[in-house]
Amino acid sequence: MAKLYFKFGAMGSSKTAQALMTKFNYEEKDQSVWLIKPATDTRDDFVGGDGKLHTVLRSRIGLFADAESVPADIDLYSEFISRGNGKKYKDVVICDECQFLTGKQVEQLKDLADKQDVPALCFGLRADFQTKLFPGSMRLFEIADSITEIKSICRCGRKATVNARFDDDGVIITEGSQICLGGNDRYEGMCYKCYRALIDEKERAEKEEK
Repeated sequence: MAKLYFKFGAMGSSKTAQALMTKFNYEEKDQSVWLIKPATDTRDDFVGGDGKLHTVLRSRIGLFADAESVPADIDLYSEFISRGNGKKYKDVVICDECQFLTGKQVEQLKDLADKQDVPALCFGLRADFQTKLFPGSMRLFEIADSITEIKSICRCGRKATVNARFDDDGVIITEGSQICLGGNDRYEGMCYKCYRALIDEKERAEKEEK
């Protein structure tokens, strides 16, 4: 039977690259892929010469592919069924930036795996810059059949587990909206020890200024 997979990692752990390589591997075996990402992530979207908005998955190492943007109010299970018109629409679903899915959408992907025998592979972050779970990630931890960590390292050499957010001056940010799109210019994956050290350093500097 098909499964719902959650493959998570910190910023810079090659999640998108692995999602795109997985897509290639399926297609090399003549399997069709529904490649999607939540509409929340608009970083690589662009308006083409045809005047239409195009959604792209792009990794830091240069891999990219056209994808479909899915808004939070779309029922992924119903959409898949309706597009198939009585047949299987695609052989597999691959979702990047899955932390931005709603809990309901995660459940819909689980239904695709259980009821339609369609594997659903989700790639994304575990937690935000405050080390709090995203709603989509939380539901995936609760119901995914397979959970795998994509490992990367901190600047100190330890395993990166935290997604630190920085302002334009390179100072760590500890408050704000959970969603703030950005890449290496805004985030860095690091170990919790280094993350806490930067926060402590910021707090000391703020006390000295008072």
